Amino acid sequence: MLFVEYPKCSTCQKAKKWLDEHGLTYEDRHIVENNPTYEELKDWYARSGLPLKRFFNTSGLKYKALQLKDKLPTMSEDEQLKLLATDGMLVKRPVIVMEDKVLTGFKPAEWEEKLL
Repeated sequence: MLFVEYPKCSTCQKAKKWLDEHGLTYEDRHIVENNPTYEELKDWYARSGLPLKRFFNTSGLKYKALQLKDKLPTMSEDEQLKLLATDGMLVKRPVIVMEDKVLTGFKPAEWEEKLL
Protein backbone atom coordinates (compact mmCIF):
# COMPACT_ATOMS: atom_id res chain seq x y z
CA MET A 1 0.00 0.00 0.00
CA LEU A 2 1.25 3.45 -0.93
CA PHE A 3 0.30 6.29 1.45
CA VAL A 4 0.72 9.67 -0.26
CA GLU A 5 0.60 12.51 2.26
CA TYR A 6 1.62 15.98 3.27
CA PRO A 7 3.15 15.46 6.74
CA LYS A 8 2.01 18.85 8.12
CA CYS A 9 -1.62 18.12 7.17
CA SER A 10 -3.69 17.23 10.26
CA THR A 11 -5.97 14.96 8.23
CA CYS A 12 -2.94 13.06 6.94
CA GLN A 13 -1.65 12.71 10.52
CA LYS A 14 -5.02 11.28 11.63
CA ALA A 15 -5.05 8.90 8.67
CA LYS A 16 -1.51 7.69 9.41
CA LYS A 17 -2.46 7.10 13.05
CA TRP A 18 -5.52 5.13 11.89
CA LEU A 19 -3.37 2.93 9.62
CA ASP A 20 -0.89 2.31 12.44
CA GLU A 21 -3.65 1.50 14.95
CA HIS A 22 -5.09 -1.05 12.52
CA GLY A 23 -1.70 -2.65 11.89
CA LEU A 24 -1.65 -1.82 8.20
CA THR A 25 1.75 -1.48 6.56
CA TYR A 26 2.40 1.16 3.94
CA GLU A 27 5.07 2.98 2.00
CA ASP A 28 5.04 6.68 2.92
CA ARG A 29 5.43 9.32 0.21
CA HIS A 30 5.64 13.12 0.65
CA ILE A 31 3.22 14.63 -1.88
CA VAL A 32 5.15 17.90 -2.34
CA GLU A 33 8.68 16.45 -2.50
CA ASN A 34 7.52 13.62 -4.76
CA ASN A 35 4.42 14.89 -6.55
CA PRO A 36 2.36 12.26 -8.38
CA THR A 37 3.16 12.25 -12.09
CA TYR A 38 0.61 12.66 -14.85
CA GLU A 39 0.94 8.93 -15.64
CA GLU A 40 0.40 7.95 -12.00
CA LEU A 41 -2.62 10.23 -11.62
CA LYS A 42 -4.14 8.95 -14.86
CA ASP A 43 -3.69 5.35 -13.66
CA TRP A 44 -5.00 6.06 -10.13
CA TYR A 45 -8.01 7.90 -11.49
CA ALA A 46 -8.84 5.04 -13.85
CA ARG A 47 -8.55 2.45 -11.06
CA SER A 48 -10.36 4.48 -8.40
CA GLY A 49 -13.84 4.61 -9.88
CA LEU A 50 -14.05 8.11 -8.36
CA PRO A 51 -15.02 11.33 -10.12
CA LEU A 52 -11.90 13.28 -11.07
CA LYS A 53 -12.96 16.19 -8.82
CA ARG A 54 -12.33 13.90 -5.80
CA PHE A 55 -8.61 14.10 -6.65
CA PHE A 56 -8.57 17.89 -6.16
CA ASN A 57 -7.89 19.51 -2.79
CA THR A 58 -10.90 21.81 -3.11
CA SER A 59 -10.27 23.45 0.27
CA GLY A 60 -6.64 24.26 -0.54
CA LEU A 61 -5.28 27.77 -0.98
CA LYS A 62 -3.81 26.94 -4.39
CA TYR A 63 -7.16 25.59 -5.64
CA LYS A 64 -8.85 28.82 -4.59
CA ALA A 65 -6.06 31.09 -5.90
CA LEU A 66 -6.30 29.46 -9.34
CA GLN A 67 -10.12 29.78 -9.23
CA LEU A 68 -10.43 26.11 -10.17
CA LYS A 69 -14.04 25.90 -8.98
CA ASP A 70 -14.94 27.90 -12.09
CA LYS A 71 -12.27 26.53 -14.43
CA LEU A 72 -12.49 22.75 -13.88
CA PRO A 73 -15.90 22.30 -15.55
CA THR A 74 -14.49 23.76 -18.79
CA MET A 75 -11.29 21.67 -18.74
CA SER A 76 -10.89 18.22 -20.27
CA GLU A 77 -9.97 15.28 -18.02
CA ASP A 78 -6.52 15.26 -19.60
CA GLU A 79 -6.02 18.97 -18.82
CA GLN A 80 -7.16 18.41 -15.23
CA LEU A 81 -4.75 15.49 -14.75
CA LYS A 82 -1.87 17.52 -16.19
CA LEU A 83 -2.73 20.38 -13.82
CA LEU A 84 -2.79 18.01 -10.80
CA ALA A 85 0.65 16.74 -11.79
CA THR A 86 2.12 20.26 -11.55
CA ASP A 87 1.70 20.70 -7.78
CA GLY A 88 1.15 18.22 -4.95
CA MET A 89 -0.79 20.86 -3.00
CA LEU A 90 -3.59 20.63 -5.59
CA VAL A 91 -4.07 16.92 -4.89
CA LYS A 92 -6.60 15.75 -2.28
CA ARG A 93 -4.73 13.97 0.45
CA PRO A 94 -4.00 11.54 1.74
CA VAL A 95 -4.13 9.15 -1.19
CA ILE A 96 -4.08 5.40 -0.62
CA VAL A 97 -2.95 3.38 -3.63
CA MET A 98 -3.30 -0.39 -3.70
CA GLU A 99 -3.37 -2.97 -6.48
CA ASP A 100 -7.16 -3.05 -6.59
CA LYS A 101 -8.24 0.31 -5.13
CA VAL A 102 -7.41 3.99 -4.79
CA LEU A 103 -8.85 6.19 -2.02
CA THR A 104 -8.60 9.98 -1.67
CA GLY A 105 -9.08 11.90 1.56
CA PHE A 106 -9.58 10.34 4.96
CA LYS A 107 -13.03 9.05 5.84
CA PRO A 108 -12.67 6.48 8.66
CA ALA A 109 -15.92 4.63 7.81
CA GLU A 110 -14.94 4.30 4.14
CA TRP A 111 -11.42 3.17 5.05
CA GLU A 112 -12.78 0.62 7.50
CA GLU A 113 -15.05 -0.81 4.82
CA LYS A 114 -12.42 -0.86 2.06
CA LEU A 115 -9.15 -1.52 3.88
CA LEU A 116 -10.01 -3.93 6.69
